[in-house]
Amino acid sequence: MRLTQEIIAAKRDGGELPDGDIRQLIAGLTDGSVSEGQAAAFAMAVYFNGMTEKERVALTLSMRDSGTVLRWDDLPGPALDKHSTGGVGDTVSLPLAAAVAACGGYVPMISGRGLGHTGGTLDKLDAVPGYVTQPGIGLFRQVVREAGCAIIGQTADLAPADKRLYAIRDVTATVESLPLITASILSKKLAAGLHGLAMDVKFGSGAFMREQGQARALAQALVSVANGSGLPTTALLTDMEEPLASAAGNALEVAYALDHLTGRRREPRFHAVTVALGAEMLVLGRLADDLDEARDRIEAAFASGAAAERFARMIAALGGPADLLERQEAYLARAAVVRPVFADWSGPVSAIDTRGVGLAVVALGGGRLRPQDGIDPAVGLTEMAGLGAEVGPDRALAIVHARSEDDHAAASARLREAYRIGEAGTRGELIAERITERTLG
Repeated sequence: MRLTQEIIAAKRDGGELPDGDIRQLIAGLTDGSVSEGQAAAFAMAVYFNGMTEKERVALTLSMRDSGTVLRWDDLPGPALDKHSTGGVGDTVSLPLAAAVAACGGYVPMISGRGLGHTGGTLDKLDAVPGYVTQPGIGLFRQVVREAGCAIIGQTADLAPADKRLYAIRDVTATVESLPLITASILSKKLAAGLHGLAMDVKFGSGAFMREQGQARALAQALVSVANGSGLPTTALLTDMEEPLASAAGNALEVAYALDHLTGRRREPRFHAVTVALGAEMLVLGRLADDLDEARDRIEAAFASGAAAERFARMIAALGGPADLLERQEAYLARAAVVRPVFADWSGPVSAIDTRGVGLAVVALGGGRLRPQDGIDPAVGLTEMAGLGAEVGPDRALAIVHARSEDDHAAASARLREAYRIGEAGTRGELIAERITERTLG
């Protein structure tokens, strides 16, 4: 056993840490024997010197083992999940979990809250009256078994080392470290006891990783470390140069997901990403022999209403209204001011600052810039124009849902700044790459 400062010095000097050193440091982070200053120094050393794949696996597993590790071996099917690196209009988790459950998978999805321009899955579900996003482990297990899926928040005893290390990274400018990002994401997924994981790694103006090359590097790291840690994982690189859905805002995205589940409205881009991720999950869980069969099964789950039925069961089992799908207007909050915002001149949308669109939702009160900020579930945007859409003084960029006239005016100004109008914008590939263990290297 070495002194903590010796471990930090070894990484500072570019050395490869043995597994025991990493386990010792993470254990100290968890029990408090490693100080915040030491944790910050370690994070900075990793930021500048990186980590080998062996170190990344050891760090991820040590963080997983810092708290409770769930097991789902008693289920009659595989425990499967997906993780998205976040964006605007990305409410895929809601219909996806239900569709995979309808195909025989079990989805114990542990999600997070939004920060900055990206929305959080838990914030969306908080818009559903009565829904409990922080149930006890017993209820969580019960709902997963009976409904096939449960979307909840991270409990205090799942990967607690990650929570402490992330808070330190956040204030020491080390959030962007690839090894630390990888360990943060995967330690929680490994603690959830999964049998398969599909990653949605986004790139573009609304993504955490704006450049496709950066997103590819993250996806490759996640796939490599996850598989090296015993969790079968694949990743899709998907486009976030424009919002994935035409709605952004918490209650508005729940309504959008309900429309998708019931078939009232299914937008092609959103549906394509949902089906593709669902297919990856089914193949990982050996519920389909190949991606073609898996896509057909996910499509059938939506078309038959089986996915909608699973979602309704999950909502009711976790305290929400049993008739949410039939009477969403009776339960989801509505804004006081709902009006379109128009472009200043006519033409096709050539580019969108998707991050700017997300920040317009935050400015309305639908997101948070600090963890302690409150959220108004009713506000946001609907009917957002996509790339190539014709807009103008008589054709709206979006419909703004605001608390007041002043908020509406401010969001409208932000939205006009986020849209570029000129020649028709060209869309890149929605799903640009698929990364598996076989494609690495």
